[in-house]
Amino acid sequence: MSSASFVLTLSCADRPGIVAAITTELAALGANIAESNQFWDRETDRFFMRLAFTAPDGVGRDTIERALKSPIERFSMKTSLTDDARKKRVVIMVSKFDHTLLHLLYQIRVGWLDAEVAAIISNHDDTRRIAEDAGIPFHLLPVSKDTKTAQEEQVLALVKQTGADLVVLARYMQVLSDNLSTRLFGQVINIHHSFLPSFKGAKPYHQAHERGVKIIGATAHYVTPDLDEGPIIEQETARVTHAMSPDDLVAAGRDIESRVLARAVKLHLENRVMLNGKKTVVFG
Repeated sequence: MSSASFVLTLSCADRPGIVAAITTELAALGANIAESNQFWDRETDRFFMRLAFTAPDGVGRDTIERALKSPIERFSMKTSLTDDARKKRVVIMVSKFDHTLLHLLYQIRVGWLDAEVAAIISNHDDTRRIAEDAGIPFHLLPVSKDTKTAQEEQVLALVKQTGADLVVLARYMQVLSDNLSTRLFGQVINIHHSFLPSFKGAKPYHQAHERGVKIIGATAHYVTPDLDEGPIIEQETARVTHAMSPDDLVAAGRDIESRVLARAVKLHLENRVMLNGKKTVVFG
């Protein structure tokens, strides 16, 4: 018997009976749960759950939503239901540094990331050839202080036009305005070449070198109007020594940035990241 795969995520105030209410409805539809993750945040008294399940042929999204309406309303749940058959669409924004872009494209090509790149947007022309070789539409949108508002409207129009589920800032060296950050909240992931909250802003490797740190890292986070303070999704570190120059730190950091960003994108695409105020719940 054929089946369709879905992912349900939910959050609500913690109460007894939440899991039973959802799973009872799914069982009545003949659905089979393939993966279940739950977390109770004792500080906020909120409950988070991710369910991956298959539904028999003929049981579609509408049927599932109708079945779950009662428990969702009873527990005042915030939910998201995703059909796994639909490939997610991604817009990647990049400036001159192309290492994280290339890594994302490779992981998509080999199938580790299940996504389609709908467009590559850049404020420089350096990565046009990469986009063309991959058969991806490239959009050169230069930006300056005077043109920032108009440029971001073009970005937003492209995101809507392509139906993108996610915008990835792959070393896009421009700060998004408060307006764009707010309008796309929860849909934009940035890679910051530092182990946040340390060394925010420009040239973090140089800041780290000046402080004589022994560990460097990279942080993937959701973009918010507060620079480099969005909810953190993924991080990684590496040990360094006093003998390494700022350029050595930059070189060591490239691989870390690429890996961290790719893992964060994968977690998001698989609906494994849930926002919890200024933090995230990540079901790895």
